[in-house]
Amino acid sequence: MTEKALQQLKTAEIEKISHLDYFNIGITVDCVILGYDEKELKVLLIKSDMQEFSGLYSLLGDFIKPDEDLETASYRILKERTGLDDVYLEQVHTFGGLKRHPSGRVITIAYYSLIDIRNHKLQLSHNELHWHPVTEIKKLAFDHRLILDTCLGRLREQVMEHPVIFNLLPEKFSLRELQELYEAILGVELDRRNFRKKISIKDWLVDIDEMENNVPHRPGRLYTLKKQYKIKGSGTKALALH
Repeated sequence: MTEKALQQLKTAEIEKISHLDYFNIGITVDCVILGYDEKELKVLLIKSDMQEFSGLYSLLGDFIKPDEDLETASYRILKERTGLDDVYLEQVHTFGGLKRHPSGRVITIAYYSLIDIRNHKLQLSHNELHWHPVTEIKKLAFDHRLILDTCLGRLREQVMEHPVIFNLLPEKFSLRELQELYEAILGVELDRRNFRKKISIKDWLVDIDEMENNVPHRPGRLYTLKKQYKIKGSGTKALALH
């Protein structure tokens, strides 16, 4: 490149000054943290602390710090709210509506996370932080209902093609429990025979030669997910898409 061409290039500082408004847009991360308990799909919500949304719940989120990237921010929020730092977390969509935040222009990147409620004790230190059945949610702060619905749509698209929902189950589970989980996510009843045939074709499971204990119905065989579909972590279960 010639010296004349170099002189025509603008510096980063000039770029910033000439587009100052563009560098004053907030960026946040919102996490749709999903769990499964008592045959219901649930989402972790917190009471909004903004006057404009008094009385409403919101998803768990925060602004991205100047010195952190997207992935670091998403796991930080998950760690602060749940105490977990090695669970399934997937980026789903970016939301940038002009009036989605009352404080100004804020763009948010939405993630969803899947957690086994029954076997992971969450750090629910805030008295307004609770699990809510997704079927009972009507209105949320900001555009969080849209974000929740979008993430649920992504999950429903994936469940029969990728073994992501096993994050919501304990290490050992019956086919009855697995079918009930699918029904809770999809919102429909599934034919038992057809469901088991489809799961068998996927070849995701291993029969561990154990039976259920202390159940009010006929005990079923227990299964676990094959090792190749699991990501090694620091103790908390996470899954890869295969």
